[in-house]
Amino acid sequence: MIPEPTPLSPLHLEDMVPRQIVAELDKYVVGQREAKRAVAIALRNRWRRQQLDPELAEEIAPKNILMIGPTGVGKTEISRRLAKLARAPFLKVEASKFTEVGYVGRDVESMIRDLTEIAVAMVKEEKREAVLETARARAEDRLLELLVPVSRPPRTPAYSTVFGGGAGPGAAEEVREPPPPEEPPESLHETREKFRAKLRAGRLDDRTVEIEMEESSFPSLEMFTPQGVEEVGINLKDMLPGMFSRRRRQKVKVAEAVEILLQQEADKLIDRQQVAREARNRVEQGGIIFLDEIDKVAGREGGRGPDVSREGVQRDLLPIVEGTTVSTKYGMVKTDHVLFFAAGAFHVSKPSDLIPELQGRFPIRVELHALSEADFVRILTEPETALTKQYAALLSTEGLALSFTEDAVAELARLAVEVNSTTENIGARRLATLMERLLDEVSFEAPDMDGMELAIDGEYVRRTLAGIVEDHDLSRYVL
Repeated sequence: MIPEPTPLSPLHLEDMVPRQIVAELDKYVVGQREAKRAVAIALRNRWRRQQLDPELAEEIAPKNILMIGPTGVGKTEISRRLAKLARAPFLKVEASKFTEVGYVGRDVESMIRDLTEIAVAMVKEEKREAVLETARARAEDRLLELLVPVSRPPRTPAYSTVFGGGAGPGAAEEVREPPPPEEPPESLHETREKFRAKLRAGRLDDRTVEIEMEESSFPSLEMFTPQGVEEVGINLKDMLPGMFSRRRRQKVKVAEAVEILLQQEADKLIDRQQVAREARNRVEQGGIIFLDEIDKVAGREGGRGPDVSREGVQRDLLPIVEGTTVSTKYGMVKTDHVLFFAAGAFHVSKPSDLIPELQGRFPIRVELHALSEADFVRILTEPETALTKQYAALLSTEGLALSFTEDAVAELARLAVEVNSTTENIGARRLATLMERLLDEVSFEAPDMDGMELAIDGEYVRRTLAGIVEDHDLSRYVL
């Protein structure tokens, strides 16, 4: 059965006013209003810049943001939700994975290449949606040709030699054999239309057809450059067509063949050069990069060993954030207007430990606050993807109706604060460890509890977790 197209989201993130962006983030992230407002304003400022005269717009720098706060308070979650809301290219990357030239690690420019790949994938998907109707018709026709093939063309008339008779003894006579009958075109058309109706109704999904598929194999090429070891940014497929791909025939079900042929026909209708141009433009004008763990590279020169590379990483990051041109296999990409969000706990170091040039490229700073017991209660109940709702949905697949009482939620929040205060404070992530330990027995026995209802109350939480929480040595290992 030919699938229907999936409609695109009607609302682009940068068409939303700051209040709408904050409201969307409120559905998933509890508190941290200052950080949400800063993110919303930065995105709206990008939209405002795009409405200006190009000469003036070119001079307006993006409002990069530095988020400061302990782990588990929502820095990464805000960025992750923005990735789902934004239809702009978005990349989350840990700053600690980069090292200065000469040390083991990735070159900082690779983040722009990765962001460009994401943009290309986005544009391709949108282009496929635009040509889906045409591609569907072509895929359907190709499939019908496989299901109802055209009759073979008649062979050259065969001649046989018959001895005897004729003008004299031993004379040979040529006798023409009649060609096989051809199927009338009208009959072929009618048959295909009948199969078309069955195909659209899904009645042929279990049949097997043989289709031609292309296998691509691209060699992984790396080379030493002044910036370190990099993958060669050359599209060998375009330079040497046919060298790195071969075709093979494979038998598949009709339902699977539909997807494969639809993809092939859609790719034929897409202009690769146009995709590359649009992707580069999206990265340059709408790209967002979230630099996590920026505090891990905060530090000045003065030591020996691995720590000496910290300032080197910052100086390598500086041109990317400041604005430079990066070579990718889709062309040159300018980073002048890419929006950067940086985040770090800054337990050991301080934002002032960053080199001044990099500090100046993050003019907006917001502090995310540690979570309170009341915040934990809200996290367990308010978000659309709260942990209590997730576990209830998971166990409902076994036929078990799970629910949590108010005192159970309050007790979980209290224990989370207690464990965070006596061990490492990992913020809201502590709730996941507590919930998993709390429902360990229920999750194990759930397949045998089909049709039952179970309400988790405060007494059950205390009975299951109190002993572990009170034993500090045990809680360090278990929770």
